[in-house]
Amino acid sequence: QVQLKESRGGSVQAGDSLTLSCVISGRIDSISTVKWHRQCPGNERELVAGISSSGVTNYADFVKGRFTISRDNAKRTVTLQMNSLKPEDTGVYYCNADWVTFYEGVQYPRLKTGSNYWGQGTQVTVSS
Repeated sequence: QVQLKESRGGSVQAGDSLTLSCVISGRIDSISTVKWHRQCPGNERELVAGISSSGVTNYADFVKGRFTISRDNAKRTVTLQMNSLKPEDTGVYYCNADWVTFYEGVQYPRLKTGSNYWGQGTQVTVSS
């Protein structure tokens, strides 16, 4: 019904840039805050950045000034622009939507709301 799919990550050199996209698909009516998380090797999953439905953003201290999160509501896409990448940015990056309102049913569609949707993750590797 509701799916989040991250774009392919990649392997880059320190100092390079990389852009990740998260496309939210389904019979969507609205999407609340969308966040990017990451899990670096040996660490727990951590929040990287988030953006509300109205475009208010927040960032983890370790990416402030380097990463930019944005969203295109019409395309149901949230983008994470990552600049000045460091080896410690290496990890699996996940897209997460807090709440999604979507239509269910064919003959008599009705709105439903689900919470805490996650993508499968995409690998980002930064070498020194």
